[in-house]
Amino acid sequence: MKAIFSVVLLAIFATAVVLPLAENSVYAQAPTGPQGGAPPPPQQQQNPASQKPPTAAPQPPQGGVTIAVEVPIVTLEVVATTQHGDILTGLKKENFRVLDEGVPQTITNFGQIDAPITMVVLMEYSNVANGWFAAYAKYWADALFPNLKPQDWVALVTFDMNHRLDVDFTQNKDEVRSAIYHLYFPGFRESNIFDALLDTVDRLKDVKGKKSILVLASGIDTFSKHTLDQTMKQLRQSDVTIFCVGVAKPLMNRIEARGGNGTSLTVLQAENQLKTFSQLTGGYAWFPQFDGEIPGVLHDATALLRNQYSLSYSPSSGAKDGKFHKVRVELVAPDGGPLTIVDQKGKKQKSLVYAREGYQAPKDGVGD
Repeated sequence: MKAIFSVVLLAIFATAVVLPLAENSVYAQAPTGPQGGAPPPPQQQQNPASQKPPTAAPQPPQGGVTIAVEVPIVTLEVVATTQHGDILTGLKKENFRVLDEGVPQTITNFGQIDAPITMVVLMEYSNVANGWFAAYAKYWADALFPNLKPQDWVALVTFDMNHRLDVDFTQNKDEVRSAIYHLYFPGFRESNIFDALLDTVDRLKDVKGKKSILVLASGIDTFSKHTLDQTMKQLRQSDVTIFCVGVAKPLMNRIEARGGNGTSLTVLQAENQLKTFSQLTGGYAWFPQFDGEIPGVLHDATALLRNQYSLSYSPSSGAKDGKFHKVRVELVAPDGGPLTIVDQKGKKQKSLVYAREGYQAPKDGVGD
């Protein structure tokens, strides 16, 4: 009887240990595209979204019982920089502290993400401001492509009153550039960025890998079906990193140089919205004032994506309360104290960590 009891205990313990590891596989695969239309890379013939990580559940002994243990796993994609924007590389698991609702967590999986970039260029192409914003977005977008590698995937979505998938995911960057060049005259005087952003995020939900959205827009929303609050709520539940490049400042500078009021409350609100989209998802927002800033901005956007760390943990609270959990990631020394960062001249630098603000926990219930 004692032998049977020991075997059952071992089965329960093995199940609890193996399942989190099996569920926590890191994917580094090509996307299927927003509508499943992306061609897989030559060496990958199956749909990555349909593949499942292998499981290794132990076989129960004859006459014994098994207990299924479901352990939630939270995975964060994190970038660390200095106060001047220099990316910190070579960090280890011991250099990160994760706080879930203020409670320190144990990092179970850690690594630097080594996967092709999967990016949607979401570009405003409306007649708002007589097409000035559309013109800047079109002109600036071209500076992205020198920063992409042959194995990276990119798609193009443009929006005014409606949003359109102009080019599905492709590794042929010239196809996307050609589509941008052939955008001629903006149509509607509407810019429904909330609807366009949420639809793009929804199309990416089953795409595996390092996925992101690069928004080139003023941030002004004129006619969306979704509100700002609804947009923020849904972005909190996504796993897509959003980078935003505001296109309004050059026009505001031009107006001010001609004696007009270059400070528009509408534009300020729009820029704040772009900042919020980025902060919620662990991205960053830039607001260039001159064309000469754009190559550096888009180089930084791709560099941030290529230097992400992946941190996974199982929330100590169980995290099955259906609530939004705030998460904070800090840099620490291996002994738990502050991490000292110095530049080449030996001067101390402050550090910044870019990560999602949190996650929506599942709701535990009968039958879940």
